[in-house]
Amino acid sequence: MSPKKVAVEVEGRQLALSNLDKNLYPAFTKGEVIDYYVKVAPTILPHLKDRPATRIRYPDGVDGGSFFEKNAPSHTPDWIRTQTLPTPGSSKGRTELDFIIIDNLPTLVWCANMAALELHVPQWKVGPRGAVHSPDLTVFDLDPGAPATIMDACKVAHLLRELLAGDGLDSYPKTSGKKGLHLYVPIKENDRTSEYAKECAERLASAHGDLVVSRMEKRLRKGKVFVDWSQNNPAKTTVAPYSLRAAQSPSVSTPVTWDELEGCGSTSDLTFSPEEVLERVDEHGDLLAPLLDNPQRLP
Repeated sequence: MSPKKVAVEVEGRQLALSNLDKNLYPAFTKGEVIDYYVKVAPTILPHLKDRPATRIRYPDGVDGGSFFEKNAPSHTPDWIRTQTLPTPGSSKGRTELDFIIIDNLPTLVWCANMAALELHVPQWKVGPRGAVHSPDLTVFDLDPGAPATIMDACKVAHLLRELLAGDGLDSYPKTSGKKGLHLYVPIKENDRTSEYAKECAERLASAHGDLVVSRMEKRLRKGKVFVDWSQNNPAKTTVAPYSLRAAQSPSVSTPVTWDELEGCGSTSDLTFSPEEVLERVDEHGDLLAPLLDNPQRLP
């Protein structure tokens, strides 16, 4: 085996980890990326389970370019769960792809070793025999348009929380790991999530037009927060809770409390490193655990 490769056994699976000292961020190595995902695995895996994963890979680090990978590459180990799923409207003209489903620690480590820094999943699951289920999550992506910031997204999150509560729904926030916030509503499986999310965004924009925009056009977003409902489209994905994000310093899409959003005084209050996220998990457990076991009925 090459001296740059290390043979490890992970839950009975043999893996060859490579280039562990290579910087994938300016001051964070591939070995540290893998170590983070190993440590956060008990918390992230339930949010990845049964959801086909789109990986964003950075083989030469965050400064070296990236590519989206939906299809399982030809060298994917045969013990990794894959599922052939239709991909209507694919930009590459493929009608179906073999998606990887990250259901266990060896698969998570294998993906991290492939420099898949970011893990994105849809709002629906695949059954044990490959049946595509209806969405069990509704998500809102609160995206501030400069000069608006995540502070403005916090205000919109509270307004959206109140609107959803008026419909009898509890909602749960996380940072995007970049400049915005995501708000999740766990639901009983339902095919109307996209329609409902769009309606909520439009209601919010109608009531708070000085702060909120619900339409896609970028020219409308300056100084406002775009409530992006479109990630409920079954063909789209959202970065998974606890996933790393690509930036100059490693950041994480981090579950937060409503009190933290209320008390946020600056952008740095909602920026979390991998180390900080692991400390938060030790302190709080999984703040998004209700997404796993608290389905609610859409109105």
